[in-house]
Amino acid sequence: MDSFPLEIIKQKKILVIGDLMLDRYWFGEVDRISPEAPVPVVRVARREDRLGGAANVARNIVAMGAKASLLGIVGLDEAGGQIQYLADEAGIDPFLIQDQSLHTTLKMRVLGRQQQLLRIDFEYPPQSSALQMLDEKAKALIAQHDVLVLSDYAKGALNHVEAMIAHAVECNVPVLVDPKGDDYARYSHASLVTPNRSEMQQAVGHWDSEEKLSELAQSLRKKYGLEALLITRSEQGMTLFNEQGRFHEDARAQEVFDVSGAGDTVLATLAVARAAGLDWPQAIYWANKAGSIVVGKLGTSIVSAEELL
Repeated sequence: MDSFPLEIIKQKKILVIGDLMLDRYWFGEVDRISPEAPVPVVRVARREDRLGGAANVARNIVAMGAKASLLGIVGLDEAGGQIQYLADEAGIDPFLIQDQSLHTTLKMRVLGRQQQLLRIDFEYPPQSSALQMLDEKAKALIAQHDVLVLSDYAKGALNHVEAMIAHAVECNVPVLVDPKGDDYARYSHASLVTPNRSEMQQAVGHWDSEEKLSELAQSLRKKYGLEALLITRSEQGMTLFNEQGRFHEDARAQEVFDVSGAGDTVLATLAVARAAGLDWPQAIYWANKAGSIVVGKLGTSIVSAEELL
């Protein structure tokens, strides 16, 4: 496979729009059970915040050498401020719409001896006024970038995703989408949609052979005018369908430690590869390689260009 074109990648700008979240980790030791209930007592020794959701996609894009702009909605709260701080620190260009009535989406994980014991989610839908500001900002930013990435976690930021895709198509900017739900009409005319195995089953039903999967995938792709459809399939690797046919990459991971955020890394790698002019088979080769590296790390993580090479 051709080398990862780092010099070209450094010149590319990618816009990420989607649901922003803060991933908060509390690491501790467990050496006793609570006398109040049959649960472990975690003595917290270390705390760490990481960018999550669409922000993790942007973080991975920057780690691979490209420039990333990030557009999403946060609350006027500590978690929203932390997303701004971490984005600045990572070298991302953040465009954060503040919704004063919103609590920023926060996923808090408690770990004992590197094992996740509990996850607590705080999430609330954005107000229509914040969505309108996001849509207006998206329209202003899309034409200034080489690729548009839409990271849909069904938290509300992409409620008007159809208009974003339509504007990108007008501006001749490729659109890569990480979807949610089974309504793929929302993503019509995107360049690529990347469902995982269960999301694909939600959209088209079950399949009992590779031939049936190909038939269902190509039918879905043509129905909604998608250039390509990539199904990420965990231990079965990933399979891409486009007008030229089917392209498959077997899973490479030696040891799967944590799959959280792996889809973000795959999406970011695809965006960087396509921005640099690689074709779909080359792009999924590198995306598969990046995914195999990131699942060996703890929590929401990144893969750098140096690690890929």
